[in-house]
Amino acid sequence: MPRAVYLLAVGIFAMVTSEFVVAGLMPQMADGLDATIPQIGYLITAFAVAMAAGGPLLTVAVLRIPQKQALMVLFAIFLVGNMLAAVASSYGIMMAARIITGIASQAFFGVAISMCVRLTRPEVRGRAVAVVMNGLMLGTLLGLPLSTLIGERLGWRAAFWAIAVLTVIAAVCTAIGVPRLERADGGGFRQEVTVFRNARLWLVLSTSTLIIGATFSAFSYFNPILTGVTGFSTGTVPLLLIAYGAATVVGNNIVGRLADRHTLQVLLSGLLLNVVFLTGFALLADVPAPALVCMMGIGLVGVTMNPAMVTRVQRAGNAGPLVNTVHSSFITLGIIIGSSVGGLAIDNYGLRAPLWLGAAMAVLGLASLLPDLIRRSAPASTPEVHAQTDAAAQPVTDKQREEV
Repeated sequence: MPRAVYLLAVGIFAMVTSEFVVAGLMPQMADGLDATIPQIGYLITAFAVAMAAGGPLLTVAVLRIPQKQALMVLFAIFLVGNMLAAVASSYGIMMAARIITGIASQAFFGVAISMCVRLTRPEVRGRAVAVVMNGLMLGTLLGLPLSTLIGERLGWRAAFWAIAVLTVIAAVCTAIGVPRLERADGGGFRQEVTVFRNARLWLVLSTSTLIIGATFSAFSYFNPILTGVTGFSTGTVPLLLIAYGAATVVGNNIVGRLADRHTLQVLLSGLLLNVVFLTGFALLADVPAPALVCMMGIGLVGVTMNPAMVTRVQRAGNAGPLVNTVHSSFITLGIIIGSSVGGLAIDNYGLRAPLWLGAAMAVLGLASLLPDLIRRSAPASTPEVHAQTDAAAQPVTDKQREEV
């Protein structure tokens, strides 16, 4: 695995830590910005909406420059956003800062994944994507608790300054350790947009929305479910969430090793298991042992489907930055739907409702796989699909790979 792939993961880690930091510092930020807790919650929503809507637009803006240069531009925008958040004197300025960082982070995801694919051989691309996605998993496992700890000890502004420092470190590592790649032949806005005429690509993107939506409808409400239904103390829940985060790291690496050769089978198995775990959690949420088993199971087969999801999307479309960014937007859409509809479900049906919602979304995800399962009966189409993906990826030359 090229060293550059691991360095791209450091950038993803910085982005994800910034995304989650508000969740751990809501009371302090509410006091500091003279806002209410719900208003601080809107900062999380604004970040997600900015990612989904603004990320692809910013990606289009950087398509004309080499990908390494694009990463540095996105680092700079992201750094400005976090510094603005650190010095924000009003709620409005903080909202602007969150929108800036959300847009930059989504575009960074798309460019980084595209670059990861170009840096690696076709047979290890799923593993490479898993390495990059470990930045996301570790952002959940380590970034959130560390930024929360800094914010509680030194003030919430210090947490944003810490993320700014982390961003600079990631940018320097990228500048030194990631090679400069020439633009892909025939690339550009027109080629990137044309692929979206493929109806199958939209179905494949919707599968990712349903997979992540199913997971986040549960994950967003683990805390109240574990305390209000299962009966754990509030002090125990953070430890359980760390264990959940560790499960996502393990699952992500397992899926990464299987994603290239068994893409569809991995997604099918993951969704089936998630239906089982989500349903089991809903039925047995008041019994600690099976509830924990089901929660850990969701960690193993939920967001960990990312490497297989990315591989499937690239085979349906291409491995260009815009496709990857739009895919990330569909993933973010799943987070928005799962968390928001899950909250409405709690209001109407109680704390177990998000788990049932997640199970229903996972079943819909299984249904979205049916056309591809049927298409597998025509094996002659497979080489063409792989050829399209490899051509779109525009892998680096042997000389460039040796430099890596």
